[in-house]
Amino acid sequence: MSTTLTDASTGRATPRRMVRGLNWLVLRQHRATLLCLLGLTVIVSLWIVYQRAQLIDLLDATGRPEKDVRQPVVGRQYSSLTMLLGALPVVLAVFLGAPLVAADTEQGTAQLVTTQSVTRRRWLVAKLGWCFGATLLACAVLSALFTWWWRPYRSVLSISWLDAEVFDNTGPVLPALALFLTAAGVTIGVLLRRVLASMVVTFVFAVAVETAWGMIRQNLAPTRMFTYPLDSELPARLSESYEVERWVGTADGKLYGWGSCVEATEKAQEACLAQKGIVNNVIEYLGQDQMAAMQWTGAGILLAGTAALTAFVVLRSARRPL
Repeated sequence: MSTTLTDASTGRATPRRMVRGLNWLVLRQHRATLLCLLGLTVIVSLWIVYQRAQLIDLLDATGRPEKDVRQPVVGRQYSSLTMLLGALPVVLAVFLGAPLVAADTEQGTAQLVTTQSVTRRRWLVAKLGWCFGATLLACAVLSALFTWWWRPYRSVLSISWLDAEVFDNTGPVLPALALFLTAAGVTIGVLLRRVLASMVVTFVFAVAVETAWGMIRQNLAPTRMFTYPLDSELPARLSESYEVERWVGTADGKLYGWGSCVEATEKAQEACLAQKGIVNNVIEYLGQDQMAAMQWTGAGILLAGTAALTAFVVLRSARRPL
């Protein structure tokens, strides 16, 4: 004999939800934000696929790979896309992370929920889990798609692999940076307890972090040195390298600034080079083969920061009321 769960007041069968209890409450509370994030992810994903198809058609029309394509083949749409991807971690931090707890604290929802059978820690872990899960999924999908587009055609794109437009939007960096800034937004919201103030402070903090990140990016791996004759061109195998510094040097390794022996006449310049014994160009660089290791190193630092901020928020909620 089978039984059917029914509503006593209406006699109708009660539909079973895929997500129940506290998780259902969190999803229902933030459904508008999550749906917006889902829609943004789908739209940007389709945009990436479309631009990649357009690039392939353009390159086919130029006769590549039989013919070299020397000029940049991307324009304003590519710049707009990389700008959007670069701004996504800041947007998530401000509009998802900062109000996550601050809104419930300001409106009294947190106090209401935690006076029921749910503990503060369990309620907070559920909110953080869905928040971080949505952030990770959206950014991982967009990063994977952008990497799928950029990697095979990087030789025809004018942007260096260490620039923010590429380095921060490919591989694990985009999800890791978004998680860290979102965790920072949540932490600021917990401390300030006001939505608008939390969003403003989170925006300032996120911009400061991205600025600092741009300054330390090239320090994520040790640089390499390469020496080649003064009158020759840079070897082709270093064409995708990122140049950190350049010098001129003697045969015994003594280095001079790149502008040394820049004289008014060729004869004076040759005399200066001969006097100082300068015979080589010396370049300090980062190789494109170091990119993956640098990205994972940076992602590890950001994820460690995310874990520390999350632990602080969870432990604080267990000791002090929200």
